[in-house]
Amino acid sequence: MMGYKFGTDELMTKINILKEEFTHIHQYSPIEHVTSRLKTPESLLEKARRKNCPLTFEDIRKNIFDIAGIRITCSFISDTYRVADMLTGQSDVEVIEIKDYIANPKPNGYKSLHVIVEIPVFMTDRVQPVLVELQIRTIAMDFWASLEHKIFYKYRGAIPVSLLDELTDAAESANKLDVKMEHLHDEIGEIKNSNLDAPDSIQLSSMPPLSLPRELLASLLERGSMGRL
Repeated sequence: MMGYKFGTDELMTKINILKEEFTHIHQYSPIEHVTSRLKTPESLLEKARRKNCPLTFEDIRKNIFDIAGIRITCSFISDTYRVADMLTGQSDVEVIEIKDYIANPKPNGYKSLHVIVEIPVFMTDRVQPVLVELQIRTIAMDFWASLEHKIFYKYRGAIPVSLLDELTDAAESANKLDVKMEHLHDEIGEIKNSNLDAPDSIQLSSMPPLSLPRELLASLLERGSMGRL
């Protein structure tokens, strides 16, 4: 488990470097927040039994890919792929498997980009390859998944059909919100680029996308520009 912890620590460092650098260069980061976790030994053994995996260290390493996990929450759908590209493009990160549940959601509506990567962990006497599962999703996807997880465990997996239908509808609503917010973000970006050289342009480069509407309205009100809207 120590090797998996170190692998998670290394990836967390990579993610935080990307987040800080991106913020410094672009005054905006595609990463909202990051969490990590290691499976408990009890949870690991339970999953090994469900998969009929022999209970040896070597077999567990070969057959269970999500012992270590990192969840990255992004602002927009496009950011999930951008972050995945930035991380998997690094020379010491090897992609083992990708499951794109954003493009191909699960039947219940679950969406997320799952990427299994392998990174080398340099121990005192060896280099240990470690698998880490990255789950990259938007805020809306994360909100839905967290509530679905709680409901699933409340009903011990036996969720009523009517409730499953409502959860699927809620997932679709979350997706519509994601698409709408990204469209708004793109429109504001186009306005910023087209008006960048205008003498009375509003400089938005330092504003994070999700706060743009409020900031833009406040700026217009201060400058008395409401009559031109």
